[in-house]
Amino acid sequence: MQGYVSFLFCRLASGVGIGGSIPIVFSYYSEFLAQEKRGEHLSWLCMFWMIGGIYASAMAWAIIPHYGWSFQMGSAYQFHSWRVFVLVCAFPAVAAISALTIMPESPRFYLENGKHDEAWMILKQVHDTNMKAKGYPERVFSVTTIKTVKQMDDLVTLGDGAAWHQKWRIKLTSLFHQVWSNFLTVFSPEYRRTTYMMMAVWFSMSFSYYGLTVWFPDMIKYLQKQDYASRTKFFAKEKIEHVTFNFTLENQVHRQGEYFNDKFMNLKMRSMVFEDSLFEECYFEDITSSNTFFKNCTFIATLFYNTDLFKYRLVNSKLINSTFLHNKEGCLLSDVSDENNAYMVYFVSFLGTLAVLPGNIVSALLMDKIGRLRMLAGSSVISCISCFFLSFGNSESAMIALLCLFGGISIASWNALDVLTVELYPSDKRCTAFGFLNALCKLAAILGISIFTSFVGITKAVPIIFASGALAAGSFLALKLPETRGQVLQ
Repeated sequence: MQGYVSFLFCRLASGVGIGGSIPIVFSYYSEFLAQEKRGEHLSWLCMFWMIGGIYASAMAWAIIPHYGWSFQMGSAYQFHSWRVFVLVCAFPAVAAISALTIMPESPRFYLENGKHDEAWMILKQVHDTNMKAKGYPERVFSVTTIKTVKQMDDLVTLGDGAAWHQKWRIKLTSLFHQVWSNFLTVFSPEYRRTTYMMMAVWFSMSFSYYGLTVWFPDMIKYLQKQDYASRTKFFAKEKIEHVTFNFTLENQVHRQGEYFNDKFMNLKMRSMVFEDSLFEECYFEDITSSNTFFKNCTFIATLFYNTDLFKYRLVNSKLINSTFLHNKEGCLLSDVSDENNAYMVYFVSFLGTLAVLPGNIVSALLMDKIGRLRMLAGSSVISCISCFFLSFGNSESAMIALLCLFGGISIASWNALDVLTVELYPSDKRCTAFGFLNALCKLAAILGISIFTSFVGITKAVPIIFASGALAAGSFLALKLPETRGQVLQ
């Protein structure tokens, strides 16, 4: 994608696909799990979300900072390293699509569509697999009858003479009413208290976790930007004539300079500022810039050929007999101040995702032993304490270590919350409830990120206090939820 609108559309479509798959994965998987191991195996499933995060952050760390991995086809197509990263991130999705072709359909779905023989065969396969794993391969699946559930599709037959659009209108209307009825059932008197409590816990967890994990890299970038700015070189009233610049220009400020018949060719400009300067009979060719501006400058008889020095980079500048030819197009190099800083940002992201792996393993092994509520409340309390200690970090390495500790502990809360959400609702409402709570989680994340990042460069106390308070509230509310360990799924 070479334009922002098309890029945003694809990103939105990607988000719709991911957001739709998460509730289905948990609801689908829970139908095949043995009661005594359900919490553990759902936690293993959660771990693969984190493994995906480790893969993505490792690829970002390894690929994106290599800004030299780029090529262009004329002035219209720019291919930079971040595009390689996006391409690599698509591989797991392709693998998932391939895996789906060999997986069985939900037996509940078959029953709702009147396919009883197919449902019976899948349930028999589940039984035989579990018995073989338990050491009883000789046990026979003895179920001969299955209670029929109400079929999903209650369409009125319109006859063969009905137009196709009428059939589709009726079908879509029926589907909408079915979805809306499912959603309202989540707030019925039977589930209302549970839903409100789960909404509060999901909101508090997401507000604090996503708010902190996005705020922290922004804090690192802010500190690095300050350090980068402290190393800026300043030049004043320089006069340069008949010189060819064909090397990278970076982190400089030039004031009241005069440039006559100079050539700027095949180079990158990073964090360059020219103020109150004169460019006369100069030539700019094949320029790639980031965070570069010309302020109050005058250009006389100057040619810009195949550059990304668009006019918004010329602030209050005058162009006299100057021409722009074949400007670069598409998504260009982002404003990156220092490649070493970029390596650091992605490395910290990689460490943060890697740190949650031990917490995932421990929570999976203990989920069916200590229960969901103890896991959720206990992990939230410890996360609250570790989050509070972030305020005492007085160095970058200490802050990174504390953030990794926070992520490693809080992941147990997320695992317990996912298991609870699956087990608190019946199978025909489970996916709807999970999807709704997950959507609420993303709204809380947006709110947390917006609030926390507004304090970058101002104070770190307020975000940490907000996160600690939200975690404390979430742990208190979690204890009010019913324990689901050892219960049969509804």
